[in-house]
Amino acid sequence: MSAFRDDIDQFGELDAAIITVNPASVAAHERWADNKGFNFPLLSDPDRQVCAAYGALKENGKSVQRTVYIIDKDGIIRYAKQGLPPDSELLKVLQGLQE
Repeated sequence: MSAFRDDIDQFGELDAAIITVNPASVAAHERWADNKGFNFPLLSDPDRQVCAAYGALKENGKSVQRTVYIIDKDGIIRYAKQGLPPDSELLKVLQGLQE
């Protein structure tokens, strides 16, 4: 996730916003963001409703599978991949959406 921080300007040039979601508390997010110098929102989903809606929960229904989504301005998911793909891959997808 530090790569998102480091490449934020490149994402911004493509009119993309970076938002992360996980079940940690707001206080935990604030500490982690401050420690890492994150310059994007970390949203708290303690009841895992957002994670469930996006199919990012593991089989046990509690653990979250890191998943990256690119959602266009119309709310359509244009990219979904489990894990943490390199920023270069995400930027390429975003560039393709602007063509």
